[in-house]
Amino acid sequence: MKLDARQFEGLLRDPGSVSVVLLAGEDTGMIRERARRLVIAVAGSSDDPFRVAELERENASAIPHEMASLSLTGGRRVVRVREATDTILPFVMAVLEGSPPGFLVLEAPGAASKSKLRAALEKAPKGVAMVCYPLEGRALEAEIRAILGEAKVSADGEALRFLAEHLGADHSMTRGEIEKLALFVGPGGEVDLPAAQQCVGDMAGLSLDDALFSATAGDIAGADRALELAMAEGAVPVTVLRTALTHMQKLQRARAAMAEGLSAAEAAKALRPPLFFRREPVFVQALNLWSSAAIELACTRLWEAERACKRTGTPSESLCRSVVIGLAQRSAANRRR
Repeated sequence: MKLDARQFEGLLRDPGSVSVVLLAGEDTGMIRERARRLVIAVAGSSDDPFRVAELERENASAIPHEMASLSLTGGRRVVRVREATDTILPFVMAVLEGSPPGFLVLEAPGAASKSKLRAALEKAPKGVAMVCYPLEGRALEAEIRAILGEAKVSADGEALRFLAEHLGADHSMTRGEIEKLALFVGPGGEVDLPAAQQCVGDMAGLSLDDALFSATAGDIAGADRALELAMAEGAVPVTVLRTALTHMQKLQRARAAMAEGLSAAEAAKALRPPLFFRREPVFVQALNLWSSAAIELACTRLWEAERACKRTGTPSESLCRSVVIGLAQRSAANRRR
């Protein structure tokens, strides 16, 4: 069966007859967090050696055996597989067709909507497929408020908008940065824009931000290094492309302000939520390299690349790197003119 995010808490409270849960989507941090919570809900701990077995994808043939094993200390065993792909489908089907006592949690970041594994679990009576999308807009603001609220901290409107603009691509990173911010402000305090910029603006999603700011300023080597680090930290191609599109749209808004008479520096400062101050010089440099027409063309290319990444069989990581480095090459060419 297919569940949405609103039904996750209910699944945690009562897994019922469910044997397999697949967590797919673009937010790797959210996938890991939900997988951890599922393991704890069923096994009581995320690292109990008697009740929790973690398998690499290459060892997926052991899934049926692990699912059929009984815990020496009693209770239901949990089997957790990270980076699950369609290659493990035969072993998952063996579980779905049988009645093993265990509970299988599969983490599949970036799994396409046409994934055979995902489709099988959406149709299976004892299977669940759930997609973890990065939070954005009001949903992200609500999540930020909730995390701050746990520490008895509030945020003013401008700070909240800034945080929502700079966080959200990865759930675990978002939570970590907000918890750090809450500790900085202290219980009963209120987060204002300077506090948000000081604690979050230059750290959350740093590698990916570095890649995109470097790319649009024509720093090919810097963009390549930062993108490599972002991928190593768990950024999935669709998230990278979506974040790149948001970055280009900022440039687009600033170019529109320049068309109304503002200088590049004034247009950069006028953006809301505001740019982190250390990013302004590079952003201004990019504004002087990109015309409105070129930005529009880049946005179209990014949108098409995101759509292509969601197709089964597409080499999404290679496509993502090609598009981002293509932005850097375009910017570098403009610098040389």
